[in-house]
Amino acid sequence: MSIQGIILLVPALLFAISVHEFAHGFVAYRLGDPTPKYQGRLTLDPRAHIDPMGALMLLLFRFGWAKPVQVNPSYFKDQRQGMAMVALAGPAANFISAYVFLLTVNILPSMFSPQVGIVLYQFLLLNMQLNLGLAAFNFLPIPPLDGSKILAWLLPARYGFSFRRLEMYGPVILLLLLATGMVGRLISPILSVLRYLLFSLPRFR
Repeated sequence: MSIQGIILLVPALLFAISVHEFAHGFVAYRLGDPTPKYQGRLTLDPRAHIDPMGALMLLLFRFGWAKPVQVNPSYFKDQRQGMAMVALAGPAANFISAYVFLLTVNILPSMFSPQVGIVLYQFLLLNMQLNLGLAAFNFLPIPPLDGSKILAWLLPARYGFSFRRLEMYGPVILLLLLATGMVGRLISPILSVLRYLLFSLPRFR
């Protein structure tokens, strides 16, 4: 990757991760859990969310992790629903961010000189793609990804409980899927649906 590519990629990654984790913490806090606030997670400052090793892995291999937001579901009126809402908040925030970047990608660059406009266009497009990709990845129903918590809520209670017991094996399953290239195949249909929804939303003309 070129120096320019890295310069554009790093802030885009930091933003995508930060908005994702902030959304988890914000929704948990709004549902009554003070834990994210006490731990300083109600901020978009990347320093509150970045795991150094996870960020390096993400930069080098496009697979990594952030510092997970700790949530205490005992504060929620409905624990299963509350956890699902907190889980949904992360990828939803990334999808909304992708939409904002889509709205601006053909407008902001035209306000600058061609040289600056080209770089700005590339940066906005990269942000849109990263946020959409992060949303799709986290929608995978594999523990500990957000999609698994959403699925656990959608399933009948007894099946949801059994499904949550798979969390201890989730990281191993995820690594195996990554190593075999299956993650890309699993993400592809989710990404297609998100892209369709994204480009179906109203835009400035």
